[in-house]
This record gives sequence, C-alpha cells and structure tokens, in this order.
Amino acid sequence: MKEGPHPAGVRHGRCRASGTIANLAVAAALLAGCGESPQSVLDPHGPDAELVHNITRVLFIGGTVIFLLTMACVGTVVFTRWKLREVLGSRRSILVMGIVFPALALAALLVWTLDIARALVLPRSAEPMRIEMIGWQFWWEVRYPDLGSGGALVAANEIHIPVGREVELVAISKDVIHSVWIPALRGKIDMIPGRTNRIRFMANRPGVVRGQCAEYCGAQHALMAFYVVAHPPEEFDRWLEQERRPAPAPSTDFLALGQRAFGTAGCGACHAIRGTEWTGGYGPDLTHVGSRLSLAAGALDNHRGTLGGWIAGAQDIKPGNRMPSFNSVLTGEELRAVAAWLESLK
Repeated sequence: MKEGPHPAGVRHGRCRASGTIANLAVAAALLAGCGESPQSVLDPHGPDAELVHNITRVLFIGGTVIFLLTMACVGTVVFTRWKLREVLGSRRSILVMGIVFPALALAALLVWTLDIARALVLPRSAEPMRIEMIGWQFWWEVRYPDLGSGGALVAANEIHIPVGREVELVAISKDVIHSVWIPALRGKIDMIPGRTNRIRFMANRPGVVRGQCAEYCGAQHALMAFYVVAHPPEEFDRWLEQERRPAPAPSTDFLALGQRAFGTAGCGACHAIRGTEWTGGYGPDLTHVGSRLSLAAGALDNHRGTLGGWIAGAQDIKPGNRMPSFNSVLTGEELRAVAAWLESLK
C-alpha cells in the first residue's frame, strides 16, 4: 500500500524541526570549537580567567534550567487540562515565580559576583613582574622595564611571561583608543591616550594564548592581535637571556647581503636592531624578530615567506599601516636576502 502525500503543514513542520536540530548541532559544534582556540573565554589559563569562567558557567547553566522550567510550565498551561494548570495560573504562583524567585536569584548572584569581583581586584603578589604595553596604529610595543640590561627590554606584538608569577600589565596608548583583551587570562583593559591603566593576571600553566584589541582603533582594527606565551620559570629565564643579547652577525654572504639591503632601503630609520647602527623607534624593534610567532600584529604567521611578502606588499596585506611596500625598491634577490636575514635574528 502506497503512502499518500503528507499534508503541507506536517511536511513543513518536519522541515522546521529538522532545521532547528541542525541549527542546534551547528551551535554546539561552534561552542565546542571555542574551547580549542588560543583566544577563548572557555579555556582559562589562569586563576583570574577561571573566576570569570565560573560566572559564565553558572549563568549559562542556570539560565538554561530556568528557561526549560518556564517552557515546561507554559506547555502545561497551554496543552493540558490538569489541575496543575489552575495551580500555575493562580495569583500566588505568579507572585512566587514571577517576583519572589527572580528577586532571590538575582540577589544571590549579586552577592556572589561581588565576592568574585573583589578577588579579581585584590593583588596576589606584592612584587609582580611589570610589563608595559603601548598601543600604536597598527601594532603593539611591549617593554620589560625591570628586566633589561642597561635599559628596558623591548619587543613587539608578543608578551612572554613565567608561569605562576603575577604580571602587572601597564596599558598606554600613543595615538588612538585601544583595548587589550586576553580572554584566556583576564578581562579587558582600555588604552586611552594621556592615561595609564593597569591590570594584573597570572598564567597557571604553560601555553600560547591570543589577545586582541577590543576597541575600534582604525581601518585595520581586526588585524590588531598579539600572543601571550607562558613559559615554565626556567624556560622563561632562558628566553630572557636570549632576548637580552644583541642581534647576531650575518653568518653567510647571503645574509650579509640582506643586512646591507635592509640599510640601503632605509628600514633602519623606523626600526631598531640592537647590535647594529639602526636605532629607529617609529616601528617595531626587530632585534629578535625571527623568533616571534607572528608578523604585523598577528596578521601573518612568521617565517621567511611571510617576511618577504610583508616587506614587498605591506600595504596590500594591511592597507593604511605606516610601513610602505618595498616591492619596487628591492630586487628579487635583495628581497629574499632581507627576509632570510630577518628570519635569522633569533
């Protein structure tokens, strides 16, 4: 016996149901993927982020439970003839569930979150490691004022910290308003020209997490990212020792050609490289650029190919930034040599 055609309402109802299930599946997959990202609020790497994560879990789980209970009550009232329908529709039930329960729940959440806010504000250490982060269009300057030999240790677009030690991040802006957000370690802190803001955080396990500017700062706001690398203490000491050293001398003729082409093209007017004659302060310090994870404030992964591409077409990759494209200034061989030399600066 053949099955007759389904009524249109049934067919459409099934389509809507399957579509809803598909949407829920996609949403679940996206939420699951958030925990695997280096920039995730669902994967805390420190005690401060863990406190914020606890608030998130309570609000999501509590909100879901309350929503399901509310929908169950609505379904009972609409689709049943039980005595429960009369109970749920009574004035007392409305008073309890509509006024008393929300007031008690919100008051309890307020007291609990105020206690967490207090824990976030109180310092964990009397002597945190101080790091200055300076926002520029369109990159981040990172300074370690207490760790350099004979002056501040200067890097760019990347923060290195030891696991288990509290860090005080001093946030400064040199041009427009920025906002530093490292969701795996702490909440946001604004960078406002003429004002110095501070925020403290600590990593409790090694790893690499991503930060992002969370305040519109210009045409390339989306490409204003950075990385935070948390090292075990002994590994951080080794990184610090290496970072204090000047740039190594070219070890081959090809690298020497890259160094000469770098100077001839005028790159030293904007960039500083310790151990050389170049002391420019208009762009990122390139003393150990070859060891960084990214280029152009997280716009590109860092390797020889992307170094060459950035030098040749900086305005194509990140239009409007302050570095000109050098594709018409350097020959192909010089471009490859400069990229190779910069890659060797580790």
